[in-house]
Amino acid sequence: MHRLTSMLPATTVLIVMWCTAGCASWKRFAYEGFGRDAWQKPDEVIAALAIHPGEQIADIGSGGGYFTFRFAQVVGSSGKVYAVDIDQDMTDYVAARARDEGLANVDVILARVGDPLLPAAGVDLIFTSNTYHHIENRVAYFANARKYLHRDGRVAVVELAGKSWFSKWFGHYTPSETIRREMEAAGYHLEHEFSFLPRQHFLVFSVAVR
Repeated sequence: MHRLTSMLPATTVLIVMWCTAGCASWKRFAYEGFGRDAWQKPDEVIAALAIHPGEQIADIGSGGGYFTFRFAQVVGSSGKVYAVDIDQDMTDYVAARARDEGLANVDVILARVGDPLLPAAGVDLIFTSNTYHHIENRVAYFANARKYLHRDGRVAVVELAGKSWFSKWFGHYTPSETIRREMEAAGYHLEHEFSFLPRQHFLVFSVAVR
């Protein structure tokens, strides 16, 4: 068995491990990898967003809940965090973890490819991390998402900048100027662009006044 395994391509071995160990666990690893905190700087990201208790946040492409559960601590019991993903393995994982940890302020949403399906009452912040490059028809997607934002709502985009070999090789990144151009076309105005993340762009938008 060992000899056979050693002859298999590395990708085949990974697929076998993934299928036997549970999809959700391996997908979480694919999203987060090793040592993410060091370059993701989650506490600094959240501080820069100046989130207040009681706010409503949509974490688009929430994956395993890396930011979801951090947001839940900040908004408190009077707030709400919506973990939004099109992958049911991930939404099931987040729902189970929220239930196990007694976090009633975390709801999961199994979204559509073109619509996050947020509550009609709206949210204060739409947040996405390392997901922007996966979204199809981004201008249309975020133009549609405006209906879910409160009057003074914001959209925060944390996106890979193509500074690692992996993101460059697989095209998992978006240039900052592309994000800005597309978001402006979708009806938003750039409020701030932060530069403290070593591997990512970090832009915050509000709805443009017309």
